[in-house]
Amino acid sequence: MRVLSAEETRKALPFRPLIETLRSVIAEFDAGHIICPERLVVPSVNHQGNVLSMVACAPDILAHKLLTIFPKNKNLPTLQGQVTCLGATDGAFLLALNGITTTERRTAAISMIGLEAFSRKKLENILLIGTGAQARVHLEALDELYSGANIFIRGRTPEHVNTLVKTPYSNLTLHAEPTQNIHYDAVITVTSSTEILYNQPAIPETLVIGVGAYRPDMIEIGPQIVNNSLCIVDDPNGAPTEAGDIIQAGKNWQEVKKLSDFLQNKPDSDSPVFFKSVGCAAWDLAACKLALTTKNLI
Repeated sequence: MRVLSAEETRKALPFRPLIETLRSVIAEFDAGHIICPERLVVPSVNHQGNVLSMVACAPDILAHKLLTIFPKNKNLPTLQGQVTCLGATDGAFLLALNGITTTERRTAAISMIGLEAFSRKKLENILLIGTGAQARVHLEALDELYSGANIFIRGRTPEHVNTLVKTPYSNLTLHAEPTQNIHYDAVITVTSSTEILYNQPAIPETLVIGVGAYRPDMIEIGPQIVNNSLCIVDDPNGAPTEAGDIIQAGKNWQEVKKLSDFLQNKPDSDSPVFFKSVGCAAWDLAACKLALTTKNLI
């Protein structure tokens, strides 16, 4: 079995092909051709960390992502993980991808699908809230897909914002968020916040995408937006127990729609949209599918 490093995994998952593969897998998942139970989270005995296990089974391959989260680590990363790709007919171990890089890239790719599906017009001004690893990967995706866009960065620490703004990108213009009001065509939040970060009035002209809050106690987008927008989730199975923004707003889950319903047709133009991404193992399976097709990889 070939085990890919973080850099090899990044090269195996270019954004445009990854997005197309994800579109196909989203349709397969919606049609019931992919089995993808909710993630299993098990605390360590000393309660210093957690182990996350995520499995997806398609007719051709299986994918298993194993992650560890140990916030108090000093000499090792907080997050460590691996995505293993196996044959669906014989269980053969085919390939292993770096789990963190895979998660970052497939998550950013889902956001890019949301931008394409729900934005009302050409994206000129985008607010990105967050300065961590997901912010950097989202910027990489935006640089590839939205040439000429102005990206405004908001973060808790000015030094982190300035560092990100100074990072060179070929096709983007980066700014620290200004004090004066600017109309944003899209707002993307990529943090692990437990406090509301964005709660402006919901308007059709501003698409809001929440990426970071993946537990009920986490929240990035406030109820003013959630309760006055058409809410759409990438994973309708996991979202009711993971999408903290929607859970804390008390939104009626019968009113929440799924991403697969809008891959061909945009929603009503009069509706503000909040797209919530929580992720699932099926998106890791999509990454495995793409990696297996990469020339000279195996």
